[in-house]
Amino acid sequence: MHIPRRSRGAAAPPRRTSRRRRVTGSLAVLATAAGLLTACGSNGGPPTLVWYTNPDPGGQAAIAARCTAASNGAYKIETQVLPQDASQQRVQLARRLAAGDSSIDLMSLDPAFTAEFAAAKYVVPVPQDVQQKLPEAFKGAVTASTWDNQLVVAPFWSNVQLLWYRKSFAQKAGLDMSQPVTWDQIIDAAAKNGGTVGVQANKYEGYVVWINALVMGAGGNLVTDPNAGVHAKIDVNSTAGKDAADVIDKLAHSKAAEPDLSVSNEGTVLAPFATDKGAFQVNWTFIYSNYATDKATLNDLGWTQYPETVQGQPSRPPYGGIGIGVSSTSKHQDLDWQAVECITSPDNQGQYAVDTGNMPSSQAGYAYDKLKKAYPASLLQQFQQSVTDAGPRPLTPYWSDISGAIQSTWHPASSVSSSTPASSQTFIQQVLEGKKLL
Repeated sequence: MHIPRRSRGAAAPPRRTSRRRRVTGSLAVLATAAGLLTACGSNGGPPTLVWYTNPDPGGQAAIAARCTAASNGAYKIETQVLPQDASQQRVQLARRLAAGDSSIDLMSLDPAFTAEFAAAKYVVPVPQDVQQKLPEAFKGAVTASTWDNQLVVAPFWSNVQLLWYRKSFAQKAGLDMSQPVTWDQIIDAAAKNGGTVGVQANKYEGYVVWINALVMGAGGNLVTDPNAGVHAKIDVNSTAGKDAADVIDKLAHSKAAEPDLSVSNEGTVLAPFATDKGAFQVNWTFIYSNYATDKATLNDLGWTQYPETVQGQPSRPPYGGIGIGVSSTSKHQDLDWQAVECITSPDNQGQYAVDTGNMPSSQAGYAYDKLKKAYPASLLQQFQQSVTDAGPRPLTPYWSDISGAIQSTWHPASSVSSSTPASSQTFIQQVLEGKKLL
């Protein structure tokens, strides 16, 4: 889930820089503040593997304890929790890795940063013998974990967005939720019947996730050849980009928009959905467990495929999740891979889903008995179908620049118009070429 960006330093000269310099430049400048640390065992005991994790309700710490016990004294896993803000997660890891910090052994990486870290050689590609021991992951999870035709992180959990709705509201509005619905339909239904549509539209990564899903749902892509690096073709100014802008413009100026639209995120939409105005929200898999103690909302909770941008064109739900990477500076890489095999095992994927609401990256993880008891079968099936249909963000080492440029030109949502895609595309290209700063 993932997720704001950072600002830039001094302006670069208006000329093309080398690929290597562009990949690592923004990360290397962060190294000046990082000290060099060394991971080791304490008092001659087993080596301590330090796992930098994304924030969660304790699921990863529990896995670390289980895998430590399962290692029979070969290693001990210690967790360090990264900041809540994903861009700050990126900064904290990057500054240490750029400085050659050997105290990082394992890291939970958001798909948005996997290509960047792999291109900078901060993570070690997954060895073939390890790949053969990992659970067979969903295609989308493998794609998000791959760079330059190499699996560079081990898929751990796969997140996807659904359209969540209040069944009573959909019935009142006369919507048949057994059939695909469009953004226009849910916005109109909410506006006409006193409801709201919850989205993520703060100036952060979550907003770009929405924009990307809208564009892909209209048959387009933000970037058509991400492997071309700074020479990638930006396709925001397209029919699909304008379809996406139309949806955002319509919601922002509709009675269905929540009052805090410009600062809305995955968490802010939860409370309004549980009120009389609750109608629809797009959000991640944790939603079901979030309302577990609110029986009135849970009993009225419905779910279905992410809304269509264009009627008749299948939606491409947002994809997120976490892959486990091994640091190229780690001194315990053989043990790191043993730990990765344990962390990503089907049972640990399944138990993590039970503990946190973040779903497995493999069908084997979904087969976990406690997970099947904790969630309705139809919901687990919808999660898996949505992961299959999901539209990932472009896999490029320059995603941080592209995302930041989109945020700068599409925020706030109330400013979006038919001219936004063209101005956004120009700005993105200028940022990639070093002619503009974020």
